[in-house]
Amino acid sequence: MLDFFWLLFITVQAAARSHRELVLENLLLRHQLAVLTRPTRSRPRARFRLRDKLLWILARQLRAGWRAHLAIVTPETVIRWHRQGWRLFWRWKSRSQGGRPHLSTEVRELIATVSREKRLWGTERIRGELLKLRIVVSNRSIRRYRWRAPGRSPSQTWRTFLRNHAYHLWATDLFTVPTLTFKTLYVLVFIAHGRRELVHLNVTANPTAAWVWRQVIEATPWGCKPRHLLRDRDAVYGRNFRQRAQRVGIDAIATPIHAPKANAVAERVIGTLRRECLDHLIVLDEQHLGSVLTEFVAYYNHDRPNRTLRLQTPKPRPGPVAARSSRGRS
Repeated sequence: MLDFFWLLFITVQAAARSHRELVLENLLLRHQLAVLTRPTRSRPRARFRLRDKLLWILARQLRAGWRAHLAIVTPETVIRWHRQGWRLFWRWKSRSQGGRPHLSTEVRELIATVSREKRLWGTERIRGELLKLRIVVSNRSIRRYRWRAPGRSPSQTWRTFLRNHAYHLWATDLFTVPTLTFKTLYVLVFIAHGRRELVHLNVTANPTAAWVWRQVIEATPWGCKPRHLLRDRDAVYGRNFRQRAQRVGIDAIATPIHAPKANAVAERVIGTLRRECLDHLIVLDEQHLGSVLTEFVAYYNHDRPNRTLRLQTPKPRPGPVAARSSRGRS
């Protein structure tokens, strides 16, 4: 009896809906039924093909309540399909257009062995010895694959420098976020090393040196500026970024080449933004990403415990009130 009333309620509800909504719902349900009844050899579960995944990615954009009609997979699976499509798109776009062939593994090992055993030989000498073996290699390839002795910097380590200047040091870095239409957005973050506070954050689709400098000005209002600003060697900062920063009293320090750990605090906060926020949704456009990150920054600074700060928030909050015991009271 209850099933009959439930079926009657669904029929009345469907009659009040538009024809377009019914067609889309019918299409999505029939597609899932076709996937479940598709002839397979001996698979324990249904298998989605590429065209099936593309259909659900489009359904997410066209249908607001697409989650209600999704029965055989989870919404997180659809988001993962979009991530895979993003990687395939850029793999196709950055495919090799020809050029010099890659060196084989044997030639790389030979270059490393010769440079390790003959440490007084330079790049040109090694290239000459390889030509005797009819192996044509450029000087650039030899410099890339030759053996290098482990060296030790005579100056203080980055760990010591960052610890000594934590409360006078900010870090900045730029990372990318893909959108639903495979467009690349760029996010610039500023974080203070002392309390791990996200000072400033902004989003753009076309980063330029002028836009980066404007973010520096917005991040340092009323003289609230760091003594040192740690950044990488990205060309988007511009050639005269350090000179312009020195004029306002900021020492812009560029990290060493191919040393992401030198800017570890900024790298870790970017990882936090991805793992706890951006990896769980598909960004629609620049405005959507800006609103999402603004809300997460407020949560990060005021409510999220930080292990580096002994589970305190970047912006200090009043400590917990200790509960009084009722023992001994009359």
